[in-house]
Amino acid sequence: MAQVGKFSSKKSKPTYGYAIVGVALVLFLFGIVGWFFLNLRKTGDYFKENIQVQTYLSRTASKKEIDSLVDYISKIPYANRVEYVTKEKAIERWNAENDSTWKQFLSNNPLPESVDFYVKADYVDKDSLNILSTDLQTHFPGVISEFKFPTETVTKVSSYVKTTAIIFLIVAVLLTILVVFSIDNTIRLAMYSNRFLIKTMQMVGATRWFIAKPINQRAVINGLIASAIAIAAVWGTVQLLQNMYPAFKLLHDSTGLLLLFAAIILLGIIISLASTHRAVIKYLRMKLDDLY
Repeated sequence: MAQVGKFSSKKSKPTYGYAIVGVALVLFLFGIVGWFFLNLRKTGDYFKENIQVQTYLSRTASKKEIDSLVDYISKIPYANRVEYVTKEKAIERWNAENDSTWKQFLSNNPLPESVDFYVKADYVDKDSLNILSTDLQTHFPGVISEFKFPTETVTKVSSYVKTTAIIFLIVAVLLTILVVFSIDNTIRLAMYSNRFLIKTMQMVGATRWFIAKPINQRAVINGLIASAIAIAAVWGTVQLLQNMYPAFKLLHDSTGLLLLFAAIILLGIIISLASTHRAVIKYLRMKLDDLY
């Protein structure tokens, strides 16, 4: 019996190595999908926050009223990059983006002045912008001739982001379940080679806690090692993709990435520990003949 325990002890080390690599690969897959989910959210926010809102001014609006309007919009917590566009700026923009042959037919600048700004992603939807329009026109009657934003674009972007987020959320849930089962099976396979060692310790009088404690401690260490490998692999992949496609750098979310790494560590430790402990208890409850 001692020989069986000794044999299992020798075999356990390489099995732990395979288990660590297996868990690391599964956590790496989880991390990559999580990173793409973060980029999806940032991509949606990026497009939303680059939708311009234009407040066209009445030709009778005074400089004082315009300054008050600009100051009011600038103080709105979710308004960004507020700019007063004069008639001269408006015509410069038009000429830069369109044909300037209109000068042959018109002597006066036909473009109105406006206050242009952008809105934080959470407020870029039709209802929120309509409420903002009503608020501005209530506070500045006669100053605003038209409140304009690309309604169709806002609706499509909002719908796209919500739909894609739901799809990714479903995928993330399914992947998390897959990760849990994959790590659990990997750990149980690693513990299978230690079943005789566990049973031998029980037969010589070792308590359940005495047997489980060092194995559980090893499970935590293995979980940390696997998590570290997975995090290093995810970080290296992210850096490689950002170097290959610089657009990803615009979507970089350090806080989100740190939270993702924390989730990988917690997932690696908790599942490794839980799976290992369950396997130990299982073999302690089994009869010796059932181990073969």
